[in-house]
Amino acid sequence: MKPKIMLTAGGTGGHLFPAQALACELKRRGYGVELITDSRADKYGSAFPADNVHLVKSDTIRGKNPISLAKTAIKLGLGTLQAMKAIRAAKPAAIVGFGGYPTFPPMFAGRLLSVPSILHEANAVMGRANRMLAKGASAVATSFPLKTLPADLAAKATMTGNPLRDNVIAVCGQAYNAPEKGGAFHLLVFGGSQGARVFSQILPEALKLMAPEDREQLVVVQQARPEDLEGLESSYREMGVAAQVASFFTDLPERIAAAHLVISRSGAGTVCELAAIGRPSILVPLPGALDNDQGMNANVLAEAGGAWPIPQKELDPQRLARELKELMDNPGRLAQAAHAAQAQGAPEAVQRLADLTETLVGAAPANEQREITS
Repeated sequence: MKPKIMLTAGGTGGHLFPAQALACELKRRGYGVELITDSRADKYGSAFPADNVHLVKSDTIRGKNPISLAKTAIKLGLGTLQAMKAIRAAKPAAIVGFGGYPTFPPMFAGRLLSVPSILHEANAVMGRANRMLAKGASAVATSFPLKTLPADLAAKATMTGNPLRDNVIAVCGQAYNAPEKGGAFHLLVFGGSQGARVFSQILPEALKLMAPEDREQLVVVQQARPEDLEGLESSYREMGVAAQVASFFTDLPERIAAAHLVISRSGAGTVCELAAIGRPSILVPLPGALDNDQGMNANVLAEAGGAWPIPQKELDPQRLARELKELMDNPGRLAQAAHAAQAQGAPEAVQRLADLTETLVGAAPANEQREITS
């Protein structure tokens, strides 16, 4: 019987979904899988394919206030003790972490217990938490080529891509059918697992600026925050725009595949799914990030010709209306972008990361595969 692998990921879709993809692949290969995460992920616990799900305390470092830093340190310390208890009980052969501060306690606990580990960096730039964790990891896996890694981390880095869930892989082979002039134009809008209020504010105003005959072509599917749903539905109904609005779509990969154009944030998971499925997009990176991770992610597709990034400060109804009109009138440009995006895709990423995990487990000296009892 193959050993257990411990996965750890923060409680948002961007961290959990690639972990879920790897869990499914490892289970297909006969490994036991356990997950360590934070309380935000509890809603995913029943769906995550793990033998056990352990919730530990965690927190993010915010600012330099001594009291705030002390509270964060206490939470991270408690989380580390909780993670050590879970690791001792599971006795995993390896730990694979998917980044962010909620990954810190389990990865640090694994290091204290001498468990081999892999840190996966989903974004096109390594964030602060991952830079700290990567130094103690046995190997580093990346979704994109990272140009800013220091030499010690570059030496143990492997570009695997970002693991995609089975429901994403299932639609990767669907060809892009460019919209016909005068026909239905399928527009998909979403902002990550938390939604993006900016799209709920700007898109209806942009559509009001468009000619009635252009609005009649649109078929809008939009993810929005629960508090914005009623207002959005009312706006689209008044304009006569065919629209389906919801706070979450469980079949989002299928909806990406059905879209002629996607408007979204540019989290790593989103960018990798757009590339693997091969769909053109207008990307609006989340502003204010210290590492500009979403901006760097968007640039990967933009440089390939598969997306058009727009900084949020430059996005207003007039700009969005112009961009939509231009793309609706140029189906050939959309088709070229879809092809360019797909060329950047890595649908085999989950196999690559699972292979790296198996290599780590197989390469670990016998004394490192001992039972963890200390």
